[in-house]
Amino acid sequence: MNVMQQPIPNGQPLAEALIHKYESVAHLYESNAFEEASWTRRMEWLDRTEHLRIDRKKIVGCLTQFNQKYNNYEAVHTSLSLLEQSGTLAISGGQQSGLFTGPLLVIYKAISIIKAAQYGSELLNRPVVPVFWIAGEDHDWDEVNHTYVLSPDLQINRIRLAREDQHRSPVSKVSISEEMWESSLTELETLLAGSEFKEHLLAELGQLCRESDTLTIAFAKLLGKWFGKYGLILLDSADEGLRKLEAPVFEAIIEQNDELEQAYLDTAKEVAQLGLTAQADVVEGGANLFYIHGQDRLLLFKQEGKFADRKQQVSFTKDELLAELHQHPERFSNNVLTRPLMQDSLLPVLGAVLGGGEIAYWGLTGKAFQVLGLQMPILLPRMSFTVIEGTLHKHMDKYELKWEDIISPEKFADKRKTWLSEQDQWKIEDQFANIKSSFTGMYEPLIEQLGHVQAGLLKLGNANKDKIVDQIEYLQNRAMDALARSNEAGMRHFDRIEYSLYPQHKPQERVYNVFYYLNRYGEGWIDQLMEIPYDVTGSHRVIYV
Repeated sequence: MNVMQQPIPNGQPLAEALIHKYESVAHLYESNAFEEASWTRRMEWLDRTEHLRIDRKKIVGCLTQFNQKYNNYEAVHTSLSLLEQSGTLAISGGQQSGLFTGPLLVIYKAISIIKAAQYGSELLNRPVVPVFWIAGEDHDWDEVNHTYVLSPDLQINRIRLAREDQHRSPVSKVSISEEMWESSLTELETLLAGSEFKEHLLAELGQLCRESDTLTIAFAKLLGKWFGKYGLILLDSADEGLRKLEAPVFEAIIEQNDELEQAYLDTAKEVAQLGLTAQADVVEGGANLFYIHGQDRLLLFKQEGKFADRKQQVSFTKDELLAELHQHPERFSNNVLTRPLMQDSLLPVLGAVLGGGEIAYWGLTGKAFQVLGLQMPILLPRMSFTVIEGTLHKHMDKYELKWEDIISPEKFADKRKTWLSEQDQWKIEDQFANIKSSFTGMYEPLIEQLGHVQAGLLKLGNANKDKIVDQIEYLQNRAMDALARSNEAGMRHFDRIEYSLYPQHKPQERVYNVFYYLNRYGEGWIDQLMEIPYDVTGSHRVIYV
């Protein structure tokens, strides 16, 4: 395994600025992760403010129950024991519980959390434990119910868990039947190529899924299977035991909701002044809280002195909402803007591992942290990778394709077209170009003359010319299709490079599932990834295998 740094478009200006031009966004973020002094300052602040967080023994008690069920490994219990001790810090990060863990970036985020905790521990000479925050309270089923696999015949296939009801339930509360699991498992088996690892890999996955009632449970078991030995603690944000402990934080969010709203609105204006668009919805009257009503997770707004959802299915005065919280804390849920506040109120968060989009919306929360007497933790960009297998690397060399060509759809299309043109010994495109030029050069003067004979002939002549040009171009396209078919092997090489490395015009890590690679290289492949040195900047690297 050879690893090389190669840039890739981030697509998030705030994340780019945080990494490369911190001074320009220092007013939005508390700390610069690339200065060691920031780590020390954050540690010292956490030591001084232990009283601001929920009692860590109670938190660890709740986390222990969850991890004993789904992540029961010796190293995890060691991490939990350390977390219970005053002075231990945490590196956190999270993701929604996608099908078969979802896209590769989930695996890279887990690795980043573990490696960042090791880095922080060595830097500060202090215990730092890794915590993966499973966003089980999120309700967007369509975001988590599928994953993608590249089949041997170069098709990007989506595997999807079908669900009949349309309720907006938290993902951790959505039951998965054995029939639903069987359908997705069968599809995965069909799409994966034969390998020495396939039978055992699918047998273990099948058993794990059939014993899991929800996506969150299956997700937790898979992460535990791969990362439990590294001490990765798992947390489900929809855990009702955890929700009871969170009640005082929800109370503070409700009591100071107007101040929090203003903090978000003010920061959104600051972001706009930078010429950027806020990456999370900040609206007038937004309570930035969800309430679970029956099977639906409803976003609350402040309307005429009450907290209500848009359709008025529920409506509470502030006092009524607080009373409901005290009686039913399990019915309350954070949105993306209050989740960072909750995380910092539960855990001694030294740093949060985030993707580019997350860094962008965390930039809206700085003043909100201050409203609750908190400080934003150090933000750590998630490590990013693209896997290039040996055959693909050979193809890239053969067709003289550079990394810059792969990540630019326009450049890649030009390279493909240029290569195909070079195979054209008949110069088909040139000949057709000459024919169209000669034809129009002769025909247009005639049309102009016909216009003097009768005005209507000018319009008819131009229409006739366009039809003839269309027919010439039709024949040209058919000829180019025939040329492509005669060079099918080369074109398939281009397809394999594109579909493998930048599918759907997106980074590989945002599309494909890890099981494609586990099927190729075995589960030890994840341990090999763990050996890659940590990069605090999260810069993109290419892995040649």
